Amino acid sequence: MCCLCIACASLTANAQMRWSSQYQTYFDQYKDLAIEQMLRHRIPASITLAQGVFESAAGRSLLATQGNNHFGIKCHGWSGRSMTYNDDAIGECFRVYDNPGESYEDHSKFLSQNQRYARLFSLSLTDYRGWAHGLKACGYATNPRYAYKLIEIIELYKLYLYDRAKEYDHFMAKHSGVAQPVRQNGQLHPIRIYNKNYYMMAREGDTFKAIGKETELSGRKIAKYNERNYHDVLHAGEIVYLKKKQKRASKAFKNKPHIVQPGESMYSIAQRYGIRLKSLYKKNKLSPDHQITVGEQLRVY
Repeated sequence: MCCLCIACASLTANAQMRWSSQYQTYFDQYKDLAIEQMLRHRIPASITLAQGVFESAAGRSLLATQGNNHFGIKCHGWSGRSMTYNDDAIGECFRVYDNPGESYEDHSKFLSQNQRYARLFSLSLTDYRGWAHGLKACGYATNPRYAYKLIEIIELYKLYLYDRAKEYDHFMAKHSGVAQPVRQNGQLHPIRIYNKNYYMMAREGDTFKAIGKETELSGRKIAKYNERNYHDVLHAGEIVYLKKKQKRASKAFKNKPHIVQPGESMYSIAQRYGIRLKSLYKKNKLSPDHQITVGEQLRVY
């Protein structure tokens, strides 16, 4: 069996890789799932993440979007659902999963239970270079620069830091790996990710207590994360973060100040970028009683 790189064609052999917000979003979403797999199966989280982002085009490939297949694993010995995709040959058979978590788990088993890759497990979890070159030598991919691409990704995004992790966020791992929205009063309540955090869009009449019950998190903590009163009644369209917000916006807004629009407040802007209200005031050297005006520019990164 072998697993071929689906995204290889889009990268030239000598292209210099640049930081991508889509890649970073992918890592933010799946890092806890990768760490969970590492602690269970002894595969470096950096390797899993680099392979996943590369082979799935940051989760945007046809195999990933239609089959939840993030690693391009073919059907050899597979009795589950499948789909056809033109790779080395026309109409090749690829595995289909119910959610990304199943894809990550199957990737771990594909490596750990396949004699072809047995020698890799004698390597240290922090030896990502050895793993990358070993995967290529064992025939995981046909791209001659596959190992170097993985290493380049790992070093550019500092994924090697995850290889020393001893624990992970169980909630993040569960919800990043399961494409299953939370139910709210019998209706689907989708959970999304933004700026290294999970959030949902409130429906009219939602409460922090109800959201806490449905997500199995503390409603009081959720209210605190969103800098709100626990007893507040939420309105349709409000953003509700499920973890503590960041001190700054994502790197994509490093050199892009926010221009205040009609109807916006400092709080709504902080929620929009997933940052703490206190940090937004501090970044712009403003006092809490400052009244923003339309057209005003605010630093968010």
